[in-house]
Amino acid sequence: MEVLNHTQKRTDNPLLVITHLSQLLTYFTGFGGLVVPLILWLTQKDKVEDMDAHGKQIINFQISLILYMIIGIPAILLLGVGILILIFACIIGFVMPIVNAIKASNGEAPSYFATFRIIK
Repeated sequence: MEVLNHTQKRTDNPLLVITHLSQLLTYFTGFGGLVVPLILWLTQKDKVEDMDAHGKQIINFQISLILYMIIGIPAILLLGVGILILIFACIIGFVMPIVNAIKASNGEAPSYFATFRIIK
């Protein structure tokens, strides 16, 4: 009699790539960049290998971007520093998901620049 082990995780690099690229929904919907990766992470972290690590990095990155926006908007009154913070957040918010999607397709670990580690 064969015993099946249902706790074995599958390797699914395309799903990891989709999870990283789904962050770009923020530029179209305003909030989808946090909601969609969060749903994918919560539903697939026990089923897909490395999804837990990638999901935590993505959620930490999205929370960091939100914090940069919260800090940047009032900082506009301080000699335009806020505008620089907002430009920085927009650029890394667009570039880093693409870079990490490429890393995920190659089976590498994600690394997001300027991210606060809130979820460990």
